[in-house]
This record gives sequence, C-alpha cells and structure tokens, in this order.
Amino acid sequence: MRSGTIVDATIINAPSSTENQRGERDPQMRQTNKGNRWFFGMKAHIAVDDASGLMHHVECTAANVSDVTQAHKLLHGKEDTVCGDSGYTGVDKREELQDVKSVFLIAEKPSRLRAMKSARDRRHAKRCERFKASLRAKVEHPFRVIKRQFGYARVRCRGIAKNAAQVATLFALSNLWMARRQLLASTGGVRL
Repeated sequence: MRSGTIVDATIINAPSSTENQRGERDPQMRQTNKGNRWFFGMKAHIAVDDASGLMHHVECTAANVSDVTQAHKLLHGKEDTVCGDSGYTGVDKREELQDVKSVFLIAEKPSRLRAMKSARDRRHAKRCERFKASLRAKVEHPFRVIKRQFGYARVRCRGIAKNAAQVATLFALSNLWMARRQLLASTGGVRL
C-alpha cells in the first residue's frame, strides 16, 4: 500500500417486496435517496489505494448511513492524502480524525461552485475539481467489477452481517480480478 487512500460508497439494492413468509421487508436494510431516486438496501463503503487501485478496507452499513460517518473506519492511518466525493464534506473536522495528519482532497458540492461570483474563480475551481475527480476515478473500478463482472447488484441474503461477509469476499476477489494481468506477468505467462 502506498501513501494515499480514496474512499467512496455504493448502494446495493435489497428486495423491497413483502412477499415472503413473514410478510415484511428486511428489518436491517434501510431506504435512502440519491438524486431524485429512492433505494432500499445497504451501502458498501470502501477504501482504495491511490497508486494500485486495489481495495484495502470495506465496511457495510444500512443505506441511510452517511458516508462521512464511516470515513475513520476506512483509513489505515499512514495516508498522506485522502480523496473523496462531496459526501465526505467536513471529514477533516470530525472528532474521530483529529489526530490524522493527512491532506483531505474532498470534492466541492456543485451548489458551492455555482454560487461563486467571479467567473475566473469558478474556472479555477472547476479545473481543481476535474483534477480531484481524476484521482477519485480508481475507486469506481471495484464497484464495477462486483456489480457487472460478478453480478452482485442486489443482496442475496437477509441481514447486514451475512451480506457484509459476501461483499468482503467479492471485493477481495475484485482485487484479484484487477491485478490478474500483473499476476500473469509475474508467473511468466503461465496461466494459474
């Protein structure tokens, strides 16, 4: 692991249907909105190494849990930089992270960019935001692997604990999936 961490979260849907033996939804899953859409399920919060793009921490919570509240659980403590989207606004002011000596590169909320009066300041801020977004792009790759390659867009079991174990396994396998070319090159082209 290198000196930087990128943090992000994704929503994993759960069946909202009540057509089961008990006639109720999963009591540990929660509802949240993103944009103008509502989701029912859980969130997988991950931390990715900024150099290799490999995931090193995962936390699973109900979908209504804020991203910023889980940030301290995702850091290993030796980071020089921490990157995150606007869901992590204010993470540097949180009590759990007061003794962390990292530089936090958190995306600005779009409303703050639109509120800037000067066009020159707005252009400079947008350029800075594009740079931050290019750093954060690596954190989206493990999400794509587990949702598209492994087909885990919906939870399979009831309860957070069982699904958290499955998500942790899938993210570990996504590290192998993303590092497969380097692994094949290190074995001299011999297929494992």
